[in-house]
Amino acid sequence: MFSLTINKRTYRADELAGGVASAESHPAVAFCRTWLSGQTAFALHTSGSTGKPRPITVSREQMRASAHFTGAALGLQVGDRALVCLSTDYIAGVMMLVRGMELDLAVTVVPPRRNPLAAFSAETRFDFTAVVPMQMQAILNSPQRIIADHMQAIIIGGAAVTPSLEHDLQSLNAAVYNSYGMTETVSHIALRRLNGPHPDAYFVPFAEVKLGLDERQCLTITSILSGGKTIVTNDRVELLSDGRFRWLGRIDNVINSGGYKVQAERVEAALHTVLGENRRVVVGGMPDATFGEQVVAVIEGEDSAEIDLHTALLQSGQLHRYELPRQIIFLPHFPETRSGKVDRQTAFAVAADRMATQQ
Repeated sequence: MFSLTINKRTYRADELAGGVASAESHPAVAFCRTWLSGQTAFALHTSGSTGKPRPITVSREQMRASAHFTGAALGLQVGDRALVCLSTDYIAGVMMLVRGMELDLAVTVVPPRRNPLAAFSAETRFDFTAVVPMQMQAILNSPQRIIADHMQAIIIGGAAVTPSLEHDLQSLNAAVYNSYGMTETVSHIALRRLNGPHPDAYFVPFAEVKLGLDERQCLTITSILSGGKTIVTNDRVELLSDGRFRWLGRIDNVINSGGYKVQAERVEAALHTVLGENRRVVVGGMPDATFGEQVVAVIEGEDSAEIDLHTALLQSGQLHRYELPRQIIFLPHFPETRSGKVDRQTAFAVAADRMATQQ
């Protein structure tokens, strides 16, 4: 049966529904009590990673369907132990709670942090968790890696998985999946296996999900998970006839530089290869009198003076010359959204101010 462990106290479903946990102020407890009361609609906020956070309303039916699709895809069983280490103020954390209640899991909630397993001993065991790439990399580089190694399934979402992280995951025994989704689809609508003997090159949607392309070659989604509505995304994809797809990047992150269309995410992946996983990077376009737009890379941390980034990028063989950043700006710390994602718009505004003062 479902149980919720938080702040070293474990509550059963009947205790939560009956108000035993009323003194516990954690939002996870508040949400679980609301869910167990039978509420049929829930107000959530988008993460703000691709624009200003905005409120949306999703139905209980959508959330229940999502939980059961995920449970079936990952082979989750009654009594499995789930770790919630993402904010329960947003859809990723909320849906971990819904999966726990719908699938009768033993759920443990911890505060979001870079290494969410740091407070646990190596002997601790969980069966399932969902993390962002930064957390996954921290776990792989920590003594708690053995906890992840014994898990049945791990979902990575919230940001792109870099080639370097994907490479590092090949030595992990747990099945690791990259997820594709958004608040409007109550978490993911497709999964991509990242490791194991047969990793996937493409995302595989749940069987009920219907996908298409608009005139921009951006993905459209129709599903019970979207409330039966067709959602038009800004995600450029390569869509196969069987419904599988490869994510190419966001249409609003395409930079038109001198007539060449540069996908920002492609340049970011190349920079990660050169700089390593511990450096966060965002790439975008800024106005340029000659080229219309110029490719600009903003890198978190101090200037890596010992690395000639342009030469290293060319030697990596991943980019054409027209894709190379014409400007590279270093910021000590990246601004973040409330959900912990990089605030791209603010990062570029700060970088633009820094460029202006340097001219």
